[in-house]
Amino acid sequence: MNPEVREPQVAATVREARARYFAENDLADGGYDDPWVELRTGPFTIRFPNTAARVAAVKLHDLHHLATGYETTWVGEGEIGAWEIAGGCGRHVPAWILNLQALAIGTALAPSRMWRAFLRGSSGRTLYHGDRVEDWLDRPLDDLRSTLVRPAPAGAWRTALPAHLAWTTLALLSMAATIATCSLPLVLAAWIFRWLAAS
Repeated sequence: MNPEVREPQVAATVREARARYFAENDLADGGYDDPWVELRTGPFTIRFPNTAARVAAVKLHDLHHLATGYETTWVGEGEIGAWEIAGGCGRHVPAWILNLQALAIGTALAPSRMWRAFLRGSSGRTLYHGDRVEDWLDRPLDDLRSTLVRPAPAGAWRTALPAHLAWTTLALLSMAATIATCSLPLVLAAWIFRWLAAS
């Protein structure tokens, strides 16, 4: 087992493992019914609407945490973002968007771990291709893990590396665009303030 991946605790079913995962991460039943999502980093809190499309993706994303053992830290979310991108997010647009952001942050913090997660994901599969959460909850956790997480075959890095570099570049560009967009109101406000002060 990769030492940077937390081994999921033994649980009879996926449902029981998910309940433990919610409790350990203070997620209160996953927060699926909350109207807003809040991300805290230091003194700052980022809030955005908890849309139905995001909830549908997050319910599957949470099962991926159980299968892979990646943590809910900034680096851990980057790892699972890389893993999910490599395995594909299907038609779940919020998953693609959020995973790109997570991959960008993870690359800034621990680039080698993002590569290992991407390589691992390129050999497995995700639940984003038509699986339903309800079909997995009462199955053994080991079934979920063995279905989704598979060791990379020898030489898999040759095809995974170009894809990883392309996705990482896109993730970093996406993050840069996000920062620029969020900074624009502040830049405009500063410009208007200077203009008024000079008048």
